[in-house]
Amino acid sequence: MRELLRATSDFDLSAIDPASTPGVKADKKKGAKALQAGVPELAELQEKLFAAARGDDTRSVLLVLQAMDTAGKGGIIKHVVGSVDPQGVHLAAFKAPTDEEKKHDFLWRIKPHVPEAGQFAVFDRSHYEDVLIHRVHGFSTPEVIEERYGIIADFEKELAASGTAIVKIMLHISLDAQRDRLLARLNDPTKHWKYSDGDVVERGFWPQYMEAYQIAIARTSTDVAPWYVVPADHKWYARLAVQNLLVETMADLKQDWPKGDFDVAAEKAKLAATNPV
Repeated sequence: MRELLRATSDFDLSAIDPASTPGVKADKKKGAKALQAGVPELAELQEKLFAAARGDDTRSVLLVLQAMDTAGKGGIIKHVVGSVDPQGVHLAAFKAPTDEEKKHDFLWRIKPHVPEAGQFAVFDRSHYEDVLIHRVHGFSTPEVIEERYGIIADFEKELAASGTAIVKIMLHISLDAQRDRLLARLNDPTKHWKYSDGDVVERGFWPQYMEAYQIAIARTSTDVAPWYVVPADHKWYARLAVQNLLVETMADLKQDWPKGDFDVAAEKAKLAATNPV
């Protein structure tokens, strides 16, 4: 899956069909079954990551989720990330910066949330907001944005060097699919809390956002922090693809259960001695 979805040097976002399902010949029903079948492996890899930090393994994992509204970030968090032990997960959702955050450089609010040893961190939006939205709406000058691509690449290089495996995902939804999902929210009173008229406003900048994503991904997809563009018109496929990307990445860590620093037989004997007479 990593080979199929990775943004390479000749990356062209416009050539990727958001309704495609690369590497998977299935439908919604079969895709859901495949997702469930993959849960035990991902859960075990995440538990090994968490357990290894009890020893001297300082590695961690960072999942970055970027997308247009309604592309399915919440579904990924619920159905993929939600299938592992929550005690080892750190979720950070980055909305519009506060007045305090605006007083600092754009990575100031990001750095406190990078994963600690053994942690699986998830960024629901991220530092890329400061080159995507800023480029589309002109919140920063072209010179500042161009500089930020390099700052981001250096930041992620440092993270990787410290032992963090980085998986950056763009959920690629089509304009038509977004319209259908927004309409579904309007037609369902239980989903009105998810709806924002700002989403409709941002649809008017769709070509500019696609250009911003194209440039950001091309500038910052590196060997240590690659971008994966996941077609997201089919929610079942996007969830399955992200699960596979995580499994492949975490399996590469080749972690195992840490060994205890005690004599098992002796501890069994002590335990037996505590039995009531």
